[in-house]
Amino acid sequence: MKRDHSPVLPGDGATDYARYMRTDTLLDLQRRPEEMIHRDELLFQVVHQSTELWLKLAGAELVEAVARVRAGEPAAAEPLLARATLGVRLVTDQLEMFGHLSPADFKAMQPALGKGSGAESPGWRRVQAASRQLGRAFTDHLAARGITLSTLGRPDPTDPVHRLAEALMEWDERVSLWRVRHYQTALRVGGHAPAGAEATMLAKLIGHRFFPELWQTRLKPADGSVDSSRASRP
Repeated sequence: MKRDHSPVLPGDGATDYARYMRTDTLLDLQRRPEEMIHRDELLFQVVHQSTELWLKLAGAELVEAVARVRAGEPAAAEPLLARATLGVRLVTDQLEMFGHLSPADFKAMQPALGKGSGAESPGWRRVQAASRQLGRAFTDHLAARGITLSTLGRPDPTDPVHRLAEALMEWDERVSLWRVRHYQTALRVGGHAPAGAEATMLAKLIGHRFFPELWQTRLKPADGSVDSSRASRP
């Protein structure tokens, strides 16, 4: 018997896959060949548009993690944060595509970009806001339960709060690595001088942490004093 593959979902597209994934719309979001001033605009748009999609997912996971922490459910927040972190790792990995884009080619396509900048990314702005909310929710969670940061400095893989603290630090680290890769890409492909305004801004952001208090606990032994031997390590 011949199987009926006709779509049953509403919407545009010849198949249910096309209708559910909205592939007609998705694949029409890039500039058409006749609109391009350089063929590598497709590469540039695909990397950035897919970045926005991953950041959209990461932002949604962070928002839900905030809700779970505020509800007193740190164990439920941890896997959500792990998913967001993996999203940023994938965003970082795809920057490798820009290794196939020469500075001359990037300069040739720049007029098509107008005054656009990655700092204007709506996905990144949502992620920033959600990260700050998550930091406040975590701090409030600790305070409500009388948990100190020095306590979190003692490894306890069975404690949901400790595990969430580790996940928060992993998130911070992955975001920092993304910024490092972005900075190097700006120097290599974008033609920015290391001391230029945009490159300098990216360099300053590399050291930013959403949860600096958690990182500080790594510099302190159990008695709360600063361990200078650890603090001096890179």
